[in-house]
Amino acid sequence: MDGGQPYNPRTVEEVFRDFKSRRAGIIKALTTDVEEFYQQCDPEKENLCLYGYPNEQWEVNLPAEEVPPELPEPALGINFARDGMPEKDWLALVAVHGDAWLLAVAFYFGARFGFDKADRKRLFNMINDLPTIFEVVSGLAKKQVKEKSTVSNHSSSKSKSNSKAKGSEQQSKFPKASTPKDEDEEGLEEEDDEEEHGDTLCGSCGENYAADEFWICCDICEVWFHGSCVKITPARAEHIKQYKCPACTNKRARP
Repeated sequence: MDGGQPYNPRTVEEVFRDFKSRRAGIIKALTTDVEEFYQQCDPEKENLCLYGYPNEQWEVNLPAEEVPPELPEPALGINFARDGMPEKDWLALVAVHGDAWLLAVAFYFGARFGFDKADRKRLFNMINDLPTIFEVVSGLAKKQVKEKSTVSNHSSSKSKSNSKAKGSEQQSKFPKASTPKDEDEEGLEEEDDEEEHGDTLCGSCGENYAADEFWICCDICEVWFHGSCVKITPARAEHIKQYKCPACTNKRARP
């Protein structure tokens, strides 16, 4: 924000969009880019912080030198504990501090741009509807979805996990040459698909399933991902016999 425009307001929607983008960057660092993140957090270096940016990218860097900083700063020294605990516990700790930092930044904007009680409550409710970074990284978000599912949903999701991808599976079952259906029947099918898979979360960005997006499931951890998040297209998925997500691939590659 330009310091020359102190009265230029920032809306709840803009702050929430900033929160989601920064959150996506941190989740990417702790999941799909975890190998690179791990290497950058060298305990021999000085105090390092994990930053998430509004362009959904992340960075490990030294804290800001200016005092006070323009924005609240993330936790210092995340690199020092890397080799002192199991990797899974270390990533969970970084995730918790990431959640705390994101809330601090969001409500800093809220205070700076004069959000009233109703605005702050609305912002918190929008944030609270998303799983935390810790829930995504630790797998709790996935467990919570399973607990909400009924027995019938469990059986359908089991058959769903045996397929390569949601989008390509539907295309193979219902080719373009099949008997056309009326609009009402198609609408009902889309609603059923949304209800069945609506609680499924992407293991990379943490966002919910949408019927118009291509998804792929890891055959090792059985977590679903947006194809775009793991850079897998429907055409490429057709030639993959066993898909391993970046996190599972990195676990096997690391000595």
